[in-house]
Amino acid sequence: MTRQIAFNLFEMNCVGHISHGLWVHPENNRHRFNDLDFWTETAKMLEAGLFDSVFLADVIGTYDGYRNGPETALREAVQIPSNDPLLVIPAMAAVTKHLGFAATFSTTYEPPFAFARRASTLDHLTKGRFGWNIVTSYLPNAARNFGLADEVEHDQRYAIADEYLDVLYKLWEGSWDDDAVIEDRERRVYTDPSKVRYINHRGPNFSVAGPHLSAPSLQRTPVLFQAGSSTAGKAFAAKHAEGVFVGGRDAAAYRENVQDLRRLAVENGREADHIKAFAGAVVIVGRTHKEAQRKAEEYRRLSSAEGYLAHAGGDGIDLAAYRPDEVIDDILAREDRPGWDKQPSNRQHWAGTTVGQALESITRFDRGPFVAIGTPGEVADEIERWVEGTDLDGFNLRQFLTPGTAEDFIELVIPELQRRGLYRTSYEESTLRERLFGPGNTRLFDQHPGARYRNGAHLGPEAGTLDAGTAEPATPSYA
Repeated sequence: MTRQIAFNLFEMNCVGHISHGLWVHPENNRHRFNDLDFWTETAKMLEAGLFDSVFLADVIGTYDGYRNGPETALREAVQIPSNDPLLVIPAMAAVTKHLGFAATFSTTYEPPFAFARRASTLDHLTKGRFGWNIVTSYLPNAARNFGLADEVEHDQRYAIADEYLDVLYKLWEGSWDDDAVIEDRERRVYTDPSKVRYINHRGPNFSVAGPHLSAPSLQRTPVLFQAGSSTAGKAFAAKHAEGVFVGGRDAAAYRENVQDLRRLAVENGREADHIKAFAGAVVIVGRTHKEAQRKAEEYRRLSSAEGYLAHAGGDGIDLAAYRPDEVIDDILAREDRPGWDKQPSNRQHWAGTTVGQALESITRFDRGPFVAIGTPGEVADEIERWVEGTDLDGFNLRQFLTPGTAEDFIELVIPELQRRGLYRTSYEESTLRERLFGPGNTRLFDQHPGARYRNGAHLGPEAGTLDAGTAEPATPSYA
């Protein structure tokens, strides 16, 4: 292998992200997440370790399906309390020059115009180092927080997201020409009005006039990340995403999913290598194998089964209340929960599964194909095998201790990967998109659907828009 492997630190602006219970570890500093110094220290550490980016997850509701309430999530700090991920990025950008920032934002509940400006602002402030993790949100509590009685149906969320992206592309790529800002002091003209335009989007879910309020940033459109294993999710990723978080039960399934994703991208008129594939990874490293195993055992001991159950309990099933040999499908049928399987993730993970199997799967962090526990050499061997067996481009590093997990990886694993030519020894790019696709690739590729709106092209009726004032604003179908 000579291809360098990308690594992002998987983060969230909260106490408990996905390693539930470990906030009690005496060496864990996650309780400092409200402190801006926590984020600037993290950013400087990751830049010193030559990480690709810090990847910020988010939710806009609480996990209240387990035991019919949020009490467990609150007690166990399961992604609550949590803060806005976008707001810590400028501070991290101010103390770094190269580290990228990818943040999660949902397309389902907030309109696109305001987010377009937030994203452009972040891309300006980071000098082109901003990426957006596109999600459609799945928590029932999130729907209720934004005035809905229940979740928007899964495939409808993706239909909304598709139009949401279309609006954003028109704003980011089409509303302003590259040379619209001229700063002509002599003629007292800052922006040439002839090079800025309304977008006049009218669609089934959104009505947006424009123009975009922000001048073009370095990337214009931030780097687009997305995760989704359903048919609708994969179709969406193949059309829009530049970085995709894929899933699978084993290495062979990951490889198949990566190949399928790239095949779908080609069917959408894109190049197969215009999508980078990522997965989550557990790395617990020690100077000796025994030291690494000791750390892993300590994490197991402090992990909270209740926290993991609350996190996975959006279906409302209290798994701890049933016999381990009971089959979940039988429980659902007996208790008449016909809507439980509307989430593809539920169907995929729990169909035909016993309660005992589900409990083991939910509460163990050392399951799955991408777990490496050992010395730097042993961990590097595993990482090398992961990439060779799956064609993945990189990994989101899961944290057990903050900052200990990243510190161990930087101090012990990265030098070994560098020795093998699998990890960069310096930054060569200035923007996040160049980090994924190489120097010079700052903007969307020409084959990407967002590129069609450059210089105001395709903003007329042929793109589904009307002149301003000729139609009533569309009412979102989910409102």
